[in-house]
Amino acid sequence: MKSAVLSFVVGFIFAVGLGISGMTQPTKVVGFLDLFGDWDPSLMFVMVGAIGVHFVSFRFIRKLPTPLVEKQWHLPSKTELTPSLIIGAVLFGMGWALGGYCPGPAVSSLGSLDPRPFYFVLSMLAGMVIFKGVNGLFKFNR
Repeated sequence: MKSAVLSFVVGFIFAVGLGISGMTQPTKVVGFLDLFGDWDPSLMFVMVGAIGVHFVSFRFIRKLPTPLVEKQWHLPSKTELTPSLIIGAVLFGMGWALGGYCPGPAVSSLGSLDPRPFYFVLSMLAGMVIFKGVNGLFKFNR
């Protein structure tokens, strides 16, 4: 129960932050990615702010013997750049640029009842299902 409540609180804070910063608006994302047009740097400031908060807070949180809602730490073990990581990043960026949504803001935007985030999230889920089937055949990420 503690895990579910804490996860809800953290997710709620994340969603409110996305809304306040305007990151649930596809025009902000597209404006940020339009480097040679009417560039909007506000997303960069949100990202730098988030990275700064994480950089500082993670140093303190990591000193705990275990995470707040887990029995052990789950830290990445791979550090190399692989072709599947690069291809995945490019496809993610294409979806981000074309849709104007990142997965977190898209889920947060579902509360707006605007149909666009619903289409995006449904398409994202369909892509995950398709990838699961294709990955079973080709083993992209081992």
